[in-house]
Amino acid sequence: MDLELTGKAAIVTGGSRGIGKAIARQLALEGVDVAIAARNQQVLDAAARELAQETGRRIVPIVADTKDDASVKAVVKQAVDAFGRIDILVNNAARPAGQGPVPSLAEITNEMFWEDMNTKVMGYLRCAREVAPYMRRQGWGRIINISGLGARTSGSTIGSMRNVAVSAMTKNLADELGPHGINVTVVHPGMTYTERIPALVAERVREQGVPKEEIERQLREANSVKKLIDAREVAYVVAFLASPKSISINGDAIVCGGGVGKAIYY
Repeated sequence: MDLELTGKAAIVTGGSRGIGKAIARQLALEGVDVAIAARNQQVLDAAARELAQETGRRIVPIVADTKDDASVKAVVKQAVDAFGRIDILVNNAARPAGQGPVPSLAEITNEMFWEDMNTKVMGYLRCAREVAPYMRRQGWGRIINISGLGARTSGSTIGSMRNVAVSAMTKNLADELGPHGINVTVVHPGMTYTERIPALVAERVREQGVPKEEIERQLREANSVKKLIDAREVAYVVAFLASPKSISINGDAIVCGGGVGKAIYY
């Protein structure tokens, strides 16, 4: 299927590693020029070189902190200066979830809460606010917010709150921007294989005192396909949502967890 993405331009925040990098790669393989934004210049530059060499597209690394208004404005300006347009925004920059112990109510601090919300929820809103005028003028755009299954499950108070907030933001932006040709969707990955997983497996081996193979089996058994979903498989879904062919999907959530949980959503 031709996704009709050749020649378009995208910004992917948190694009230097993990799911964000996989999304940037897939978009570039589909013919998109991509600005990847993250906080570490060295990691960004290495990712940009790798992706440009692999895909043959322009990959522009931009140091940014989505917690800061001026930094977000600068990212969008640099991307527009480089490409002349912005067609796609993938909001992905967030504090990683599930990598350490979840704080109890007594352990949650104001600073912990606001850091998480400012990075993910307000960070996504800042980025959408800056790209929307460009998309409105050209009468077309796609904004994809990477959230997580904490929006549908308990177990992490702040994790659930931030992901539910991203879902609410998505529907509100979709209703406002849809008439201007801009679709806004939210993607909920589950446990996903990225560069972080080997360290997570090693930590659980130490905690549980069982072989690595047992931890890997536990991860595979957490969904109905009995496979740990790879970041590339999340990226395939995002590439479709970024394309003109996704016109029928707006304001909705797409889950990419391989069938996690028993609840029925309709």
